[in-house]
Amino acid sequence: MFGSAKKEISQEELSNSSNIIGKGTSLEGNLNTAGNLRVEGKVKGNIQTKAKVVLGETAVLEGNIIAQTAEISGEVQGTITVSGLLTLKPTAVVNGDITTSKLVFEEGAKFNGKCNMGNSFKETKATQPPTTSHKKNESPIEPHLQQVTLSQTGGQGA
Repeated sequence: MFGSAKKEISQEELSNSSNIIGKGTSLEGNLNTAGNLRVEGKVKGNIQTKAKVVLGETAVLEGNIIAQTAEISGEVQGTITVSGLLTLKPTAVVNGDITTSKLVFEEGAKFNGKCNMGNSFKETKATQPPTTSHKKNESPIEPHLQQVTLSQTGGQGA
């Protein structure tokens, strides 16, 4: 009678849903969704979605991100794994490793970690999850990783 008529929710409806963790809100625990997620508050835990993650300027994440696409304007202490496009906005601060197919790094964004891009993204995702552990004497360059060094130069431009 009451329980027999269950409404099926399609995968498309789930991926079109939007979730917001507002400014001033704190969440402790893992967050798993099929839809888009916007974070303006603080999250202590991992975020996983089959859609897009947006971290606003006031967002602080102590955990990992796994998403299809992501736009980071806030602070992340953890790894970011994105199968599509990852955009680091000018106010972004990322302390951890990045694994992505495409990366947009806007001027002013700060990144401390390793970046794994391109074809090796599929290999890394299939073989092991990204980690945030860094050994003091570990070689900073591995054959399948790209190292990017950013510096500001004084004086007049070239």
